[in-house]
Amino acid sequence: MFSKGIHVTLLLLIASQQIPPSAALSASHVLNRTSKSWHRLSKRGALLARDLRISLHQISGVGFDISSYTPQKVVCARPDTLAFGGDATSTSPATSSAAPTASATPVYQLVESHIGENFFDGWSFFGNVDNATAGAVNYLNEEDAFSSGLITASNADGRTIIKMDTTPRITGYRDSIRITTKNTFTGGVFVLDAYHMPHGCAVWPAFWTNAYTSGQGVNDNTNNQATLHTDTGCTLSSEISTTSTLVETTDCDGNLDSNPGCGYLSTSNMTYGEGFNSNGGGVYAMHWSNDGISVYFFPRGSIPTDIQNGAPTPDSWGTPMAHWSSKTCDIAKFFKSHWVLINTTLCGYWAGNGWNSSGSPGQETSCAVRTGYASCEDFVRNSGSSFSEAYWDIASVKVYQTSRKT
Repeated sequence: MFSKGIHVTLLLLIASQQIPPSAALSASHVLNRTSKSWHRLSKRGALLARDLRISLHQISGVGFDISSYTPQKVVCARPDTLAFGGDATSTSPATSSAAPTASATPVYQLVESHIGENFFDGWSFFGNVDNATAGAVNYLNEEDAFSSGLITASNADGRTIIKMDTTPRITGYRDSIRITTKNTFTGGVFVLDAYHMPHGCAVWPAFWTNAYTSGQGVNDNTNNQATLHTDTGCTLSSEISTTSTLVETTDCDGNLDSNPGCGYLSTSNMTYGEGFNSNGGGVYAMHWSNDGISVYFFPRGSIPTDIQNGAPTPDSWGTPMAHWSSKTCDIAKFFKSHWVLINTTLCGYWAGNGWNSSGSPGQETSCAVRTGYASCEDFVRNSGSSFSEAYWDIASVKVYQTSRKT
């Protein structure tokens, strides 16, 4: 026997294809009569099936108690009205759409953690001069970094120190550290928890990935700048709500002159430099999804519980410090397989070019006036003790993803 549901569906389909709109009313009556006929036939079929079942049991010799048999109710679905045109309307759709369901909040799982004595496991050391930002530093390899004492990691307090060479006078570049994760990541939540960041004249530290920097500043500035550097085709929307102000240009093309990128300057003087360090630092968190890239800063004492518990929920963090929307920058196109990097350089394109600048938050007078050196490079070579504050004190670096994606 055929399914009743299939018969009804086919009947409606044939009617809708063959009956002209002008015959809608009469067609409806015909269909009603036809449905009633199908109903009567179905009932007769059910009775016939019962009789056959009884007969077959008798032929087979198997006993069958007819008194225990309960006839099955036959139901034929029939629409009350059909929408063929004219005045006829459909009030009972053949199928009902499922109720919309709310999007589930992404669940981020820890995929990489750097903390305590094993902090430096899983990092590569640059081991070369700063050929990326024209800085006046020599980045040490892993062996030299440990033997020089510029890096330490301990389980005793769980803190990692990354320092700058403070030799009083040098003739070349000053030794420093740049580390890069061996693993790459596409999307996720990247969390830096630090008690202290390098600062001071000539100093340019950064916590970043291949293209975007969440925590950085230069010289004596006190307000962090988050910047994005891409290929041609990515711009920053001025309509995005953030807790910062736009700086430089809205064109994120890193191939433009001086490679400014597109960025935001925080309005808080606790996000970098002396203000950050005197408050015991805080947490920088980058949230990268196909919808956009956001940067958040939480000062010590105001770090969300979900971050402290290792279960970040970015949707609960409020307005970001910086945000690049997929509406004006195709995130999936421009951002794939990023490393996480931490480094401290000196002078270079930003700190060096801003040597004579003043008027920015924390930089009321220029470094040239403050130090008495006409050039950033001269200061670096002859004033090693000035870099005693050029160090990182890091609690941890952690990466979370909904599923592992390199």
